[in-house]
Amino acid sequence: MTTVIERGSVSTAGSTTGTPKVRRRIVGLVVAVLVLAVMVVVSILVGTKAIPVHVVWEALFAQSADPDQFTVRDLRVPRTVAGLVVGVASGVSGALIQALTRNPLADTGILGINAGAAFAVAIGVSVFGVTRVQGYLWFAFTGALVVMAAVLAIGATRQGRTPIVLVLAGVSIGAVLNGLVRGLTLLDPQAFDQLRSWEAGSIAGRPLEVVWPVLPFVAGALVLALVVGRSLNAIALGDELAAAQGVRVPRTRVLTVAAIALLAGGATAIAGPIVFVGLMIPHVARWITGPDHRWIIAYSALLAPSLLLISDVLGRVVMMPSEIPVGVVTAFVGAPVLIVLVRRRRASGL
Repeated sequence: MTTVIERGSVSTAGSTTGTPKVRRRIVGLVVAVLVLAVMVVVSILVGTKAIPVHVVWEALFAQSADPDQFTVRDLRVPRTVAGLVVGVASGVSGALIQALTRNPLADTGILGINAGAAFAVAIGVSVFGVTRVQGYLWFAFTGALVVMAAVLAIGATRQGRTPIVLVLAGVSIGAVLNGLVRGLTLLDPQAFDQLRSWEAGSIAGRPLEVVWPVLPFVAGALVLALVVGRSLNAIALGDELAAAQGVRVPRTRVLTVAAIALLAGGATAIAGPIVFVGLMIPHVARWITGPDHRWIIAYSALLAPSLLLISDVLGRVVMMPSEIPVGVVTAFVGAPVLIVLVRRRRASGL
């Protein structure tokens, strides 16, 4: 009887202690949604050309031949949608990679995804003569998926796909593919002129026709990410403890890698390799929510597109009338912030 009472007391205390934390997380999530909504509005309103608010409003809800409305409707809105999709995919893929490898400094490059996408695009340019972003799309997406499958195959051991082996396989394949891409670029520099904007990481000039084909893959990967979130919490304690709790560790790893490939491959296919978003945002989310990967994934899905959109806006206005690719801006913004974050034990620990 005493034991039962004591267990009940502990459980009650735990629930009482957990309730304020859950409330803070929910409030933080609502704030993140509001911040993202503000960033979407700013992304549509602000650009290299000043357009009055009422013209922007008319462009969204009316049709006319006004050039300013064309700029809003056919350039800024698709650019903002691309930023949302790329941001969500980059943030969540970064959170999953860090959880899978148990490495707080892991990103999409560590498993060779960016290198795989870049190599496939280089093949498309040099062999098939692809010159448009719409053509890059499927090459990049396919390259990312094939490389992830190769990393899984090479990284398989008798003990399963351990984080260290996966990282080594990804880094090795990425180094080889990056060297091949540099070689192809040097052989025919004129053919790769159009590739430079994609390599820098940009969401400018991405029509909705580029985004829609990737959207189902990203949505499916987000579902996978939510499914494996609880299992990743157990795996963070170690494979043996996770298995003792009933978690199927190899299955969880395969599903996580599949989600990473779809998310990071889709983001890279649309915008090219954008650095620091998938690396930095999970640190921010972890600092706010703690080590629960379900909350980290949710926060990353909201905070990453906010960072990407504000970085894109900064890239438009800093050097008007020219623009800086968003991938360059995220590097400038992300590097000093990341240095501060990784020095915080709570933010950088997994």
